[in-house]
Amino acid sequence: MTFVVRAAIDGDLQPLYEMAKLTGGGFTNLPPDRKALRAKLERSAAAFARAEDTLGDELFVLVLENTATGEVRGTCQLFTEVGRSQPFYSYRLGTLTQHSTKLARTFRAEMLSLTTDLEGSAEVGGLFLHPGERAGGLGLLLARSRYLFIAMHRPRFADRILAELRGVIDEAGGSPVWDGLAGRFFGMNFQDADEFNGVNGHQFIADLMPKHPIYTAMLSETARAAIGLPHPSGRAAMRMLENEGFAYERYVDIFDGGPTMTARTDRVRSVAEAQVATVAATDAAGGEESLIATGRLSDFRCAFGTVHAFPGGVAVQDACASALRLTAGDSIHHVPRLL
Repeated sequence: MTFVVRAAIDGDLQPLYEMAKLTGGGFTNLPPDRKALRAKLERSAAAFARAEDTLGDELFVLVLENTATGEVRGTCQLFTEVGRSQPFYSYRLGTLTQHSTKLARTFRAEMLSLTTDLEGSAEVGGLFLHPGERAGGLGLLLARSRYLFIAMHRPRFADRILAELRGVIDEAGGSPVWDGLAGRFFGMNFQDADEFNGVNGHQFIADLMPKHPIYTAMLSETARAAIGLPHPSGRAAMRMLENEGFAYERYVDIFDGGPTMTARTDRVRSVAEAQVATVAATDAAGGEESLIATGRLSDFRCAFGTVHAFPGGVAVQDACASALRLTAGDSIHHVPRLL
């Protein structure tokens, strides 16, 4: 059974919608709303159709397909530069230190400050793998395929890149950070705000939230404890990001308090270590386990396979070559499966 990551098409709307209903909330980039998903696919199609290798405000949607059945079983997204059409807000968790001579005591207070520091960054997000496929490294394939896509279309992405991880959501489907902070200003619960956010974006939060710093000591203990923590299902994603060179620099999502990871685009390991090679044969019997990608824009395809290098080019495992539709003379980008 071979899986391939490819460009999303209009016909993927229904499987994307079915997966969106399985996310469990707080998954802004994959809302269970057909109209919003259709708009994403239309925006993605426009990005794939634009031939110029220049930076713009674009979205690319990729999907994971089982080539044996044709079923779509996962998805991920890339944003080339956030903050162009509307401000990109984050909270930055900082510390204010004050000293009282009279009391002979030093006080350190944590504060959340609304910021647009990350405006102008590229973003990877929207990664969701169907629960029935969470084995065999398919989440890794989805996640890292995005970096090979960036390496193959580097001028179209900003020099800094971020990834927002979903924050903590309790058993009742609520968000401790939302309930302890934003929810007090909006008069709606997390589920209602989540639905609105997925369809309309979180600009409404930035419009109405207080612009002055917020002392975390004023929040509930539950809310404070959740700031900067990923949803339990996102811990593996956080480790993958760290392996790629992303770091948590105390930026958190203004919606659910989840951590935002950042890196320099050219220092992301799967971007920096991607190698370009020419296919000389498609019947490799051995070689290094790798992620292999080929194709420009809408022809992009990425899969697991083995690469065997020899003078004059590389040989690619036949099943992978078939999934990627490779023939002798084609160009590929590849990185080792294990970092």
